[in-house]
Amino acid sequence: MPEPTRSVGATAAGDWPGTDPLEANRAVRGELGGANLPFLPSLPARGPGSDAIGRTLGVLVELPFDLQPHGWRLVQRPGRDQRRADSALSSDINALGDVAGAEERPAPRLGLRLRGPLSLAAGVHLHNGERVLVDHGARRELYASLATGAADLVRRVSAVARGAEVLLQFDEPDAEQILTGRVPTASGYRTLRAIDRREATEAWDLVTSSVVAAGAAGTVLAPGGGDVALEAARSGAASAVSLDLPGITDRHWEALAEDIEAGRELQVAILDPGRPVPQVRVLAESVLAAWRRVGLPLSALGSLTVTTQPGLASRSPGDATQALTRMAQVADALDQVRAES
Repeated sequence: MPEPTRSVGATAAGDWPGTDPLEANRAVRGELGGANLPFLPSLPARGPGSDAIGRTLGVLVELPFDLQPHGWRLVQRPGRDQRRADSALSSDINALGDVAGAEERPAPRLGLRLRGPLSLAAGVHLHNGERVLVDHGARRELYASLATGAADLVRRVSAVARGAEVLLQFDEPDAEQILTGRVPTASGYRTLRAIDRREATEAWDLVTSSVVAAGAAGTVLAPGGGDVALEAARSGAASAVSLDLPGITDRHWEALAEDIEAGRELQVAILDPGRPVPQVRVLAESVLAAWRRVGLPLSALGSLTVTTQPGLASRSPGDATQALTRMAQVADALDQVRAES
């Protein structure tokens, strides 16, 4: 049988304003229906443990942590900060279950987001104050704990998501600095040695294989900006990559075109929440111009999901909802172009 035709989808970066997970889930799922990708929102306004790193630490297995003035740190025993992170994530999952359970037609897909293994190692400290990134053994332990914990998260969410296909995104905003030796030490007077690209790919493939074995439909890898990080990401097993549109060069597009033709999906962040929301036509044309320039067929637009850059949490709930509405409108416009091609 021929493979079913995919539609252009819409999603967002995952952060959301406010402190009420029920309201957040209702807003997200209300705007992102159909072929789009609703997500489990994170609410950083609740404080430590709901931020990107604290939320990811909350899924780790057998690696306790706490929060110090210099940032998150691995410790010997769980404490208040870990309990706070655990409680926030449980509240989010419970709220998702309540909202999904009340839906007449539950969403068929769901996105989750965590900080990726490399950027987590750069953003968390050992007991001596240095980053986990400096210690090879500590990095490996962190990668393994994240792989196990992310798989547990997929199972927990799948249990309340009413059959939704789960897609887990790993954000690696620091990948380029890590792979090119530009991460500063704790003192700030020197930089850490670059991580080998093979280690990066192995870490990403480890978390991907773990969550897929737990039932996830696949993973999205967001390698941030930079040639080295993108090249490493493309060599891994993630089913999709996610990039900011302004940072994608023509050379990047040529490489991405090869991946799309080979079956990999692409997420493109086309909206900066810190700026006024452009019109649908402007956003759609920003994608189509690059798509045509690199020679990709319009029929391949079904590989695409449009998204926002992080920052919705700093906006009002109304502005955040408007951004989701606009993403869904852009996806519809692009899908009409695909269908007419």
